[in-house]
Amino acid sequence: MAKLWAGRTDGTTDRTADDFNSSIRVDQRMYYEDISGSIAHADMLGKQGIIPAEAADHIIAALKEIRSDIETGTLEIDPAAEDIHMFVEQVLTGRIGAEGKMLHTARSRNDQVALDTRMYLRKESGAIRNLILDLIEVLKKAGMQYRDTILPGYTHMQRAQPIMFGHHLLAYAMMLLRDYDRLSDGEKRMNVSPIGACALAGTTYPTDRDYEAQLLGFDRVAMNSMDAVSDRDFCLELMSALSILMMHLSRFSEELILWSSWEFGFVELSDAYTTGSSIMPQKKNPDMAELIRGKTGRVYGDLMTLLTTMKGLPLAYNKDMQEDKEPVFDAVDTVKLCLGILTPMLKTMKVKEDNMYAAAQRGFINATDLADYLVTKGLPFREAYKISGAIVSHCIANGQVLETLPLKTYQTFSDVFAEDLYDAIDLRNAVNRRTSKGGTSAASVEEQCSWLDAQLAARKG
Repeated sequence: MAKLWAGRTDGTTDRTADDFNSSIRVDQRMYYEDISGSIAHADMLGKQGIIPAEAADHIIAALKEIRSDIETGTLEIDPAAEDIHMFVEQVLTGRIGAEGKMLHTARSRNDQVALDTRMYLRKESGAIRNLILDLIEVLKKAGMQYRDTILPGYTHMQRAQPIMFGHHLLAYAMMLLRDYDRLSDGEKRMNVSPIGACALAGTTYPTDRDYEAQLLGFDRVAMNSMDAVSDRDFCLELMSALSILMMHLSRFSEELILWSSWEFGFVELSDAYTTGSSIMPQKKNPDMAELIRGKTGRVYGDLMTLLTTMKGLPLAYNKDMQEDKEPVFDAVDTVKLCLGILTPMLKTMKVKEDNMYAAAQRGFINATDLADYLVTKGLPFREAYKISGAIVSHCIANGQVLETLPLKTYQTFSDVFAEDLYDAIDLRNAVNRRTSKGGTSAASVEEQCSWLDAQLAARKG
């Protein structure tokens, strides 16, 4: 295929060099954005009288036809093309002749590829935000459903205090809400139009960059032409937000893996999201959760790839920057895939409430409530803490639990103990007394769900 940039050189390159230089395999997914950007550019060129209005109309009609042909499969993207921009321009010129060559007036591939990438990632970021909202909705409903389900809360992977399972799930909903907002905030800086910056120095033509940006839904134009073509901060910011999102998904996946083990037995994942063993018939492996956990490293790697690529580049455009799309597209694809698996996996998950409650009973996780009881009787907290620790040690040594230890035994540790201590250390009472804002009581979980309802409504609106 003839090179559109032939001139300074004869346009002849080694076939291996052609393959090495080509980005069509990666950037062809941006065909819609490339053609949409070209339609807006032709519109602006015609409006400004830079090219004849009739030529602009012919170009726009042909571009719409090309876009339709690609979408319907009538036109296949040529893998031999250097990139999607060259492919579209060559097809356009082949269909309408010399008028098609006018399209590239007052732009460069440098600002064109920056435009296409911003438009494509703007769309994909919005799609990911919608998937996040879907997952938050599932977590919110589960939070409400399990607002009275008690299980141990952990610190240092040791049973710490009793909590509601709904409260635990809503912690991830809060993380995801921040992920949503990070993406939304990043889109503000992504939604800046570089088109018209040309190669690096702008153009002598009387372009209307603001008009073209408005046609394409941008908030404003980039104010420095060198920055416009060399900036990939919007890619890095997106990938950073996606890395944090994947960290959250990975932490959740780790808990699902633990909870579904025989050792915990808190949940059972649907057969649709687990696999078996080739030699051990009893196994039910949480492979989908493990893959989400594993793919987190992949997204981190994508971010580090582009950070490393960009760190030593002088202004303005350098061919190294062609390496931006593969990692950012991979990060986007991976995140969408993981969200698309995790949401239905949670919907179909079976919660074993009895096992959760039994685990809470066995862990002395109401010991803090025992200490708090002594404080209400007038003891300083540090003294109450020491007495409670001694009682726990006694229970462990004698195979007992706090709820069943006789009052007479309690009174050997302190004479302030009375019958009301059993209400104080009852697991359900202990959890539901934690009514502080954001706490784990059933009432607090309901309040959190109502708050999430309002947050979701605001973001969907």
